Amino acid sequence: YHYLLNSYYHRLGKMLPRPNRGKITNPTTELIYKYRHSVDERMEKLLVRKPTDKRLENLVTIGLNHEQQHQELMVTEIKHIRWQNLFHLRPALEIKAMPEVAVPDLKFNSVPGGDVSIGQDETEWCYDNETPRHRRFIQPFQAANRLITNREYLAFMNDNGYSNPLLWLSDGWEAVRKYHWEAPLYWEWRDDRWWQWTLHGNQPVNPDAPVTHISFYEAQAFATWLGVRLLTEFEWETAALHSGANKKNGQFLEDRIYEPGLQFGREGWLGSAWAWTTSHFEPYPGFTPFPGALMEYNAKFMNNVRVLRGGSCATPRSHIRITYRNFWHPETRFQYTGIRCGKDA
Repeated sequence: YHYLLNSYYHRLGKMLPRPNRGKITNPTTELIYKYRHSVDERMEKLLVRKPTDKRLENLVTIGLNHEQQHQELMVTEIKHIRWQNLFHLRPALEIKAMPEVAVPDLKFNSVPGGDVSIGQDETEWCYDNETPRHRRFIQPFQAANRLITNREYLAFMNDNGYSNPLLWLSDGWEAVRKYHWEAPLYWEWRDDRWWQWTLHGNQPVNPDAPVTHISFYEAQAFATWLGVRLLTEFEWETAALHSGANKKNGQFLEDRIYEPGLQFGREGWLGSAWAWTTSHFEPYPGFTPFPGALMEYNAKFMNNVRVLRGGSCATPRSHIRITYRNFWHPETRFQYTGIRCGKDA
């Protein structure tokens, strides 16, 4: 297991090559539970033996937060695997009514710029990539009051959005042609309408729900088509703070509804769907990574990926915060990724 479960920590020794992960025979359910119980027993003994060890406390906290990240990934991986099921069997995980959605008109609220503070002040635990708190100068801008809906994205599609190269970044246009994109992931045209695969089974696309499972390239092309743009991660954080964002009203993993609705308490900045930003995942000024092997946790991924903010319907509620920085390659679509637009003042 030390070999099989080492996902990317080179300092800890050899690991199973990533392309071969799907080729191994999985342990039985009984063995998986047995292994998990053994981990619990050893952790309990360790914590009893070293109850005041601050370094151990920090490692355990990182481990718990890492486990929460995998809770989200389990949802999105299960969805992706079932969608790819042969012969279109695609078993639903849980049959449940989709959340009702009431959509306010899309509008853009002014956000003052200036010299703003970005990042975590470490009054609560956070990942190393959220620190240190630092100053940024931001021009005044406007931020959308909500996420973009399926209805709005359908208008982009119906206006030949996927066949107009003028809307796309060069790499994005190459991705459109390479992967034959013509709609968000999990959408299919059938019986004269668009359907969407969900963990609650195939559903007609709800025009009033947030559009999800789109790449950064699609989000950027849509914003260009609409005549606006995506926010930077610093604008996103500033606007969320300015609006009084509160995760109490957001939709998260604990709600067990694995498709996003729109929450309008505090304008829904947290929960439902991750928002792509234009920002590349880079270290903040004065960044210090976690020590030891944990240096590989975030720092080595600061290359060729884009930042997402806000959390999704698959994110544990206690895991998210305004300063949280998620990151994926720009062509990624299997996560609950959506669009929040902005524009210059």
